Amino acid sequence: MSTVDIDAFARAVDPELLDERQFVQLIDTLDMLGRAGTGINLAAMRTDTFVWFVSRASAAQLADLMAHPHLRHVVYDEVFRRMSEHLDTKKAATLDAVVHWRFTTTGDHDRFETVIAHGTCRSGREPTTDPRVTITLAPADFLRVVTGGVHVAMLFMRGRVRVRGDIAFAANLINYFDLPSVRDGHGGVGKDRADVREEL
Repeated sequence: MSTVDIDAFARAVDPELLDERQFVQLIDTLDMLGRAGTGINLAAMRTDTFVWFVSRASAAQLADLMAHPHLRHVVYDEVFRRMSEHLDTKKAATLDAVVHWRFTTTGDHDRFETVIAHGTCRSGREPTTDPRVTITLAPADFLRVVTGGVHVAMLFMRGRVRVRGDIAFAANLINYFDLPSVRDGHGGVGKDRADVREEL
């Protein structure tokens, strides 16, 4: 079993110190180590560290990561797993909703479904029922939204997200989760938020 503190490692390897290629290689290495059973992987990282790590990455780094045919699915799995773990059960106690996600990729879409019902949340790649809302956006923008880097409403105003169905629900969807935010004091809020505004 690994004795490496993956959270300390992630915070020591600040994405701001890496270029796009090095950033993708780092995630690829963590994925390979995880699949090799070393215990060093993204899944072992605390969610607050995961959020901090994403907040430190540039738009170009996130775009290159989410353009990778394998690694973007690794990231999807991590995000949806953490969303299930961080559902705010009090806020979502009476919520019954299905969200279809369409992530724009070269010439196609990656599709996922999130079902929130009876205080639980689960996600999968196969649709099971009609959605309350369908949200279409770039994979890197999705990563920013769920880690608090940008609000859906801002992307909507910039024409970078398409919403079919309940727009008000889509705008407030992230509020049903208690995912840590860089605004909670985990670092990186000042420069990173300015960077996001410039990149949008």
